[in-house]
Amino acid sequence: MIARIWHGVVPESKSDDYLENQKEHGISDYLSTEGNRGVFVLRKNEEGKSHYLLLTLWDSVESIHNFAGEDIEKARYYPDDEDYLIELEPNVTHYEVVEFVRK
Repeated sequence: MIARIWHGVVPESKSDDYLENQKEHGISDYLSTEGNRGVFVLRKNEEGKSHYLLLTLWDSVESIHNFAGEDIEKARYYPDDEDYLIELEPNVTHYEVVEFVRK
């Protein structure tokens, strides 16, 4: 399994609207892509900004290609993202999930 991690920052005043937008567009795209095993949406409010980490789990690198295209290191953005995000960070990170423990 592969974890894909994306980071973005929005003004705290737009944070809830951004989350709703993500549910409608980004998160639904993740979940509808074959090979996606789930999405964690993490948020931290700090100094008037909301930091988001989206951690998605994937069956394989090929599954990530199905979502992200040829260059899986490149962040994927949606048209409305420019209305919310302070900057469009160019890259994401990937980690091999070597152990997943649930209670």
